[in-house]
Amino acid sequence: MKVKVYSTSNCPYCKMEKAYLTEKGIEFEDILLDHDQDSVREMVELTGQLGVPVTVITTDDDQQHIVIGFDKPKIDEILNL
Repeated sequence: MKVKVYSTSNCPYCKMEKAYLTEKGIEFEDILLDHDQDSVREMVELTGQLGVPVTVITTDDDQQHIVIGFDKPKIDEILNL
């Protein structure tokens, strides 16, 4: 399983989500958009929007799940927490 979190350094919901994933022992790639314009374009192509956090979870069977915002129930469901 692979987890990417598109975030900004001043977003409180991003901080809450990353703290939650860390607390649950979930490793993730943190993509800070305020430092990487190419990643902003990548996220917009995936979601069609600029809101953060955006979490992309790729499961072991290569299914890609996109979670917009810090949606704890949806993240838990996808990660089987």
